[in-house]
Amino acid sequence: MGVTGPPGPVMDRDEVDRALARLGAEHEAIETSLLALQDHAGRRLLEGAELTGVTKERWASAEVSITLLWAYFDAYTDALRGARDIRSRRRWSSREDLVELTELLRGESVTVAGSVAGAAGAGPHTPTLHGTGRLSHSFSLTGLVDRMNELYASSLDMVVTADAVWSALPARIDLLAAELQRTRALAHSVGVRPGEHPAGDDLERITRTLTSLREQVVSDPLAFWVRAQGSSAPGGGRPDTTVYDREARALEDVRREIDAVLTVRQDAEQRLVRLRDVLSRADRTLAEARTARGEVLAKIAATEVPVVSGPPTALQEQLATASEYRRQAQWHRLSPLLESLEQKAEDELLRARESLTAVTQPLAVRAELRGRLDAYRAKVARHGLAEDPFLIERYDAARRMLWSAPCDLRVAEQAVLRYQQAAAELLTAPRVPEQGGPQDRRGEQ
Repeated sequence: MGVTGPPGPVMDRDEVDRALARLGAEHEAIETSLLALQDHAGRRLLEGAELTGVTKERWASAEVSITLLWAYFDAYTDALRGARDIRSRRRWSSREDLVELTELLRGESVTVAGSVAGAAGAGPHTPTLHGTGRLSHSFSLTGLVDRMNELYASSLDMVVTADAVWSALPARIDLLAAELQRTRALAHSVGVRPGEHPAGDDLERITRTLTSLREQVVSDPLAFWVRAQGSSAPGGGRPDTTVYDREARALEDVRREIDAVLTVRQDAEQRLVRLRDVLSRADRTLAEARTARGEVLAKIAATEVPVVSGPPTALQEQLATASEYRRQAQWHRLSPLLESLEQKAEDELLRARESLTAVTQPLAVRAELRGRLDAYRAKVARHGLAEDPFLIERYDAARRMLWSAPCDLRVAEQAVLRYQQAAAELLTAPRVPEQGGPQDRRGEQ
């Protein structure tokens, strides 16, 4: 070292002492970090786990990194000890000592053998000395610290990441699996079984997925890690819970389905009674519509009356099937059938009411015309014109049409309009007392 000379100006005693103090503090910090990494729970788990995939590959690299870290640290310790020994030879270091110390503290005075990496079983993706694959390399103490920091950061990131996934996902999967078992037992009790109900098939699929997911998480935790964008800190990111969240939602859907089946078991009889009542009301409404249609055809002329269909036999058959499901406690089949029947029964009742309304529409029109005719007659009477012969003639003509059978609604409506027009003209015309009768005031009609 004395032959090549120190790198740059020779350090004085104060500079040497400050450098030794700084390197000593870094030595303590590195030693503390390495010991913490050695005792990290994630590292111990990685050493004892049967790893696969990306975790297996990265752990092999991390093991080499950790081995290199200790080798570098030992070399760093030896170099620092050597520098301290030189400095402690005498209170006031000679120039020769300062030259040697400058070489040790600033020059590439630390050589690490490359056999360490080979002994660690380095693979194609594992780190070698300074990343070059050389058998040995020389470092300055500062460069060696930087290299150790790089290896430490990558190793710690791998250990922290794996530990974070193992701490988060398996426990959550186990809790979900326990909930899954409770749901399976409940589903079995109400007849929701694989091959018989879609929810039973979903439970089987969720079970297989969770079992496979747990195995993958345990053996390859790094495959379930989402790194934070722009983060360079060790362990920056979060566990990837995409598959877990999807299966948790699927299980919640199944639980709701089971709850629906349980609800069916509790109120099935009441719902069946309500269904029978709704269908009965629909049948009675259709019967009323058929009777009304005959009345309309007899009383109203020149009107097309819609045909009234009979009660749907399919709904009655499905209602009988639902009753049978209830007797056999096949709740998982009864649940969707009841929901479908309830909607169809309400639709059927609405259809029956609309049919009755459509059939009786001509009668409603006739009743409206009768009411309008009588209302105008009462209005005329209030004005003292009820005995007007012309109005009596128009009124009698409209009344005969509306109260005769069959009634032609179109002709009757025209007769009512003629009476309304005559009454309106009479009510608005000026009245001249003692000058002729109504015929004189109206003129020829």
